[in-house]
Amino acid sequence: MKFRHIWLVLLVGLGFSLAPSVPAHAYKIVHQRSSALSVGRLRSINDSAVHYTGVPRRYTHAKHLHSSNLIKSIKGASVKFKTKYLLPYPGYKHQAWGNPQSIATSGRYLYVVYCPTAWKNKGRIVRYDMTKLDGLRATPRQVQKAYSSNAKKERAIRKAIKVGPVFTTGHGQSLAYNWKNHHLYMWCDKESAPRQPMNQYGYISEISTSKMKVLHKIRFRLRSRKFSVPGGHVLTFDKYGNAYFWSRPSTYRAYIYKGRISRNKVHFRLTHQVLSHGPGTRVQSMGYNPHTGKLYLVSDGSIANLPAKKLNGNGHLTKHNVKWNKFSPRRELEGLTFARNGRAYLLSNHNPEVLTSNRTSW
Repeated sequence: MKFRHIWLVLLVGLGFSLAPSVPAHAYKIVHQRSSALSVGRLRSINDSAVHYTGVPRRYTHAKHLHSSNLIKSIKGASVKFKTKYLLPYPGYKHQAWGNPQSIATSGRYLYVVYCPTAWKNKGRIVRYDMTKLDGLRATPRQVQKAYSSNAKKERAIRKAIKVGPVFTTGHGQSLAYNWKNHHLYMWCDKESAPRQPMNQYGYISEISTSKMKVLHKIRFRLRSRKFSVPGGHVLTFDKYGNAYFWSRPSTYRAYIYKGRISRNKVHFRLTHQVLSHGPGTRVQSMGYNPHTGKLYLVSDGSIANLPAKKLNGNGHLTKHNVKWNKFSPRRELEGLTFARNGRAYLLSNHNPEVLTSNRTSW
């Protein structure tokens, strides 16, 4: 027996999860030479309604591992999120689906990005057909058991789930649906450690909504004179096709970027308003509600929101436009996305689940 084979047997025996190889890409990578960022004069907004919430020493795990959970606001507008799906665990062929990183919706479909820690910058997208799952009257527990039970209902649930191929995802926290052109996009930046990009380039991939694989990728630099950012960690689109992401340049402040993404060019501008109070330590997600036109900046247990149109041009955002919610229990909030009717879908970890809001406006 060869030494390589011996080590493979030992690793599997010890329970290590080996990352699958990524096949050579068959898509085009465009290298953008021009700068993808512009920065103008900035002004601070004292959004005092937002209370910066530091990352907890220890996240709260789901109270009910095999039944419904509730995440509700304890400050700000009243809103409750109730479990819709306990995500399958383990996944297809016992794959590691325990670390979902982002979520997006497109009509009847719900897309979840899984990035197992041991896979080092690789992951896959799994698509859930909500129309089929609702038609089956699938309970959260039955969805959770989809690949660990061979009962008739669980076999039917498996047919409503489509598993995409492995590809380079980076952190994977930015899957987003463009309401204008109906495509999925995602930052695909490799990290040497969590939130530590390997280089200063940004990579945005266009992803097939049917096959969940990369169709096109563009590489660029977000740099304007001495101002430079390595790329977005989160991403969302409004119904006009504008792209947004937010960052935390210092302990409390939050920057919001707005731009456009095409097949050959990316351009963002740092919007003129700087939020004096960001929602929290971790930049976890960004969502857009097409029903209300609001942008949501998501951190753990803390979400700020503001009207997207107030960022147009030189910006007309005031402190009174920025709202805030604090949530209990203190879960790790990985993603927030909205259906066309304004219903919100919240992705939480420990244990992985998708929860839905009881309101379309909050």
